[in-house]
Amino acid sequence: MRSSRSLGRALASGGLLAFLCSPLVAQADETVARPDISGTWERYPEDWAGPDPDNPIPPNGPFKLNEPYAKAYDDLQKRKAAANLAGTPLANASTRCLPEGMPTIMEAIYPIQIVQTKGQVIVLAEFLTQTRRIWLDDSMPPADEISPSYYGHSVGHWEGDTLVVETLGIRPDVTYYGIPHTPDLRLTERIRKTDSDTLEDHVTIDDPTVFAEPYSFTLTYKKSDYRISEYICENNQIEVDEDGGSHLNLGPTGD
Repeated sequence: MRSSRSLGRALASGGLLAFLCSPLVAQADETVARPDISGTWERYPEDWAGPDPDNPIPPNGPFKLNEPYAKAYDDLQKRKAAANLAGTPLANASTRCLPEGMPTIMEAIYPIQIVQTKGQVIVLAEFLTQTRRIWLDDSMPPADEISPSYYGHSVGHWEGDTLVVETLGIRPDVTYYGIPHTPDLRLTERIRKTDSDTLEDHVTIDDPTVFAEPYSFTLTYKKSDYRISEYICENNQIEVDEDGGSHLNLGPTGD
């Protein structure tokens, strides 16, 4: 009712331009331009990881890497295969009870929940009870002012129905499929709903020192009524040897 009276007064006084620039209209425009991506989401299709969930297939095929990273990655794959065959798979972040970091958290090994507010988008991962924050309509700080973290510093803005997110400042010990990165790493995401129950995250990894060309892939999720639970990792059964192999230690078994 208030908006109708305001419009009438604006038209009567010739102040239509002032009315269109008013906070009331700006708020309405913002509502139209910002779809709600809140909800619990699970990766789709269910077999996205391939035949071996413990050794998932890269989302967009082989990586094109510069040397010496290409050789190091090939050597790592050979070590992983040999360790799996020996029954002592190489330890990774989850084995060590460490956060997945970016962009792995978005691969949603377990469901993720997105909470959208006016100032931020929060990603809650069930696995390890992780939390990632995307600050909306904020400026990216200078790279040397960002304290490196598992998820980096993410800022986003809406372009129509798409949330565009830039991420810098990911910790140097966070790898993606075992591939390291330099401080120049930049992640770009374009997140949008393709229908009411489907969400897409188009991710581009750009680090010219490591990657011969930007590596892009799209993650697809389906909405779920699953309730996120607490998932605390207590590393009291996995031992990691000096070669990086992991062993299950169930402790004394008794007589």
